[in-house]
Amino acid sequence: MPIGVIDIGSNTTRLLVARIDNGEIVPLEKGRVRLALGEEIERTGGVSETSIAAAAKAARKLCAIARRCGVEELDVFLTAPGRQSANADELVAVLRRATKHSVRVLTTEEEGRLAYAGAVATADVPLRGAVAVCDVGGASTEIAIGSGSGAPDWVESVDLGSVRLTARAGSLAEAVAEARLALDGLEPQPVDTALCVGGTARATRRLVGPLLGDAELKEALGLVETTPPRALARRFGVDRARAEILPAGVAILAQVHELLGVPLHVCGGGIREGAVLASLAERAA
Repeated sequence: MPIGVIDIGSNTTRLLVARIDNGEIVPLEKGRVRLALGEEIERTGGVSETSIAAAAKAARKLCAIARRCGVEELDVFLTAPGRQSANADELVAVLRRATKHSVRVLTTEEEGRLAYAGAVATADVPLRGAVAVCDVGGASTEIAIGSGSGAPDWVESVDLGSVRLTARAGSLAEAVAEARLALDGLEPQPVDTALCVGGTARATRRLVGPLLGDAELKEALGLVETTPPRALARRFGVDRARAEILPAGVAILAQVHELLGVPLHVCGGGIREGAVLASLAERAA
């Protein structure tokens, strides 16, 4: 029984169709469309009619793919664009008409909890003690901490992500300073294991590997500071649009690592996998 998730984010709209097989999340279909809604919201405060139309077209296309896969449950949601755009209500209404489906706006806590569930379920490292999950998005960053089983008991979010920070910072040094300032007020409990998810984390893994500790993040910061985006994309196989915002994303990851005090393990799963698990739980209830 396939479950579909369409995640309309600040940088990219993504589709995941998956089933649960012996407790494992098995992807059946994936899709993505880059929209860069967060960049426009940062510049203008809202989403233009052109961008709303593009978002509707992308969501309609991904919904059609999901339905062709025979999904029995479909979850369509907005993350930061639904919270930060001045005309978010208009965006949601157009998306509902385009998809002929309900569209919800995740709260920061919901976003953090789904990312936590998806990361824990797909982690390929031992989860010891208190587990933190960091999700660096385009316009916000969520950190959730729990025992590794069940829901997290601490979730916090800052309205800063790779797209938003790219628009604000003129240099990597400025990006690091602003990321440090944004995270400065958080007081997480001590953690033993930390996971990171999302496009920034996956791209950074291409640069320096799946374990992001002091040495790896320093190397990543050096690479994004000295290597033009075109060269990053060619050398490491990073999407060109992602390469443009990667310096800001790495700056945020470096500050999250400093905040938590343990290396970050990059995970393949995250918010969409968490949403699949949530849909399954609702069905079983």
